[in-house]
Amino acid sequence: MKRTALLTVAEMAQAENLTMQAGTPGQVLMERAGRAVAEAILARWITRPVAVLCGPGNNGGDGLVIARCLSEAGWPVRVALLGEWSAFKGDALTQALHWDPASCVPVHPDALEGAGLVVDALFGSGLSRPLGEVAARTLQAVAQSGVPMVAVDVPSGVFGDTGVDAGAVKTSLTVTFFRKKPAHVLMPGRALCGEVLVADIGLRADVGEFVKPAAFENTPEYWWADWPVQAGDHHKYQRGHALVYGGGVMTGASRLSARAAARAGAGLTTVAVPESAWAVYAAALNSIMVQPMKGTDSVELAASLREVLGDARISAVLLGPGAAGGLVRGVRPLVEVALASGRPVVLDADALSAFEHDPEALFTLIKAAHGPVVLTPHEGEFARLFPQAKTLPAHDKLSRARWAAHRSGAVVVLKGPDTVIAGPDGVALVNTNAPATLATAGAGDVLAGLITGLLAQGMAVCRAAAAAVWLHGEMAQAFGAGLIADDLPDQLPAVLQKLWQRPD
Repeated sequence: MKRTALLTVAEMAQAENLTMQAGTPGQVLMERAGRAVAEAILARWITRPVAVLCGPGNNGGDGLVIARCLSEAGWPVRVALLGEWSAFKGDALTQALHWDPASCVPVHPDALEGAGLVVDALFGSGLSRPLGEVAARTLQAVAQSGVPMVAVDVPSGVFGDTGVDAGAVKTSLTVTFFRKKPAHVLMPGRALCGEVLVADIGLRADVGEFVKPAAFENTPEYWWADWPVQAGDHHKYQRGHALVYGGGVMTGASRLSARAAARAGAGLTTVAVPESAWAVYAAALNSIMVQPMKGTDSVELAASLREVLGDARISAVLLGPGAAGGLVRGVRPLVEVALASGRPVVLDADALSAFEHDPEALFTLIKAAHGPVVLTPHEGEFARLFPQAKTLPAHDKLSRARWAAHRSGAVVVLKGPDTVIAGPDGVALVNTNAPATLATAGAGDVLAGLITGLLAQGMAVCRAAAAAVWLHGEMAQAFGAGLIADDLPDQLPAVLQKLWQRPD
């Protein structure tokens, strides 16, 4: 099982049950989990008084192991219990027998007095309801005190499968086990987790044969082996030819996309533009070719685009960035031509908005297309293109993106600080490396161009989209503060050089 796999709460429980069925007792797993948290604490902080907040379930059992380990290491430890001692059962009860219940205090803000560190072992990732008043008030008191807090599995109040916040507060460190969960990578859960440490607690080695996760964190591990190889004897047409449609008014967007496609490795990149705008593009682009298109209305331009696509060497098409020039519905005939061409097609911005009043027409075109399709909506475009998704929980980004991919027949890149890339087969990746500086005009146009450039070189569609999203984040990080979209394409060579230098 890939280390980038994200396990749902149910999948993690299955992995643990398989391990116990193979002969490892649950109390051993609990001991390993608690010790892993204690070791992480000892590695990061010097000795200080610690308050361990324990819930009545297995998360609280982990907390009792942590309390015992820290006490054995010489730390002053106070255990605060939510509920009655008699509520412990199973493996948690076994751990409770190692602790004197008379020394415990109730979970309450007063339990934090004098603590220099707090361990949150109240609830695990399986919580599906808001925190109760006492737990919420106690955690808020921790946040107001400024004392660092360590969460076991996930911060209490964060839902493990969605990252929903139902009363959690930010932690300094979250220690989880075996694999991350969606809550560790999806907002707002990701922002509440602080540093995330994944500890090995000895689950059976063959668990991947039985647990088949469909979600992954987007890292090069997932797609780097499929990166397009540039052989020494290749010429430019063997490296792909990306075609970007450029509108006649908003000319900057498609120029950004074209530069990104070229930087991604496409051997040739062409911007096809209305004849009236040819001079604007030609004056601004050097290595990017500019193809004038005859016509003044959408029907004529669509016919001209069909002629351009008669060149069999064109291997991927991007439509949308700056395409409409204020006449969004006029983009529809262009989309129809692109989807009928059999090439991989990326639809962004205006190409999505063109179908907001008739999304079913777009989905029909996509399902009839002979090439793969990528849709790159932000949340506003997504809501307009997939209005039926309102029936799904608004906070469940993974489910919404998967549903949209299945409904449309396309790979859906649902953008945001936690961009989700979902395929029609249900596989989804969550991206985690995008800095806040990417919230700038034109950044999405660069992303669309990156995807197109990789598709032009023959990269598999879902992996191309995932690679582009990850590289987009790395490019922004490489530039740092003051980023504008124009800066992004020129950061790619250095980012790729670091990838090529990675050890196998």
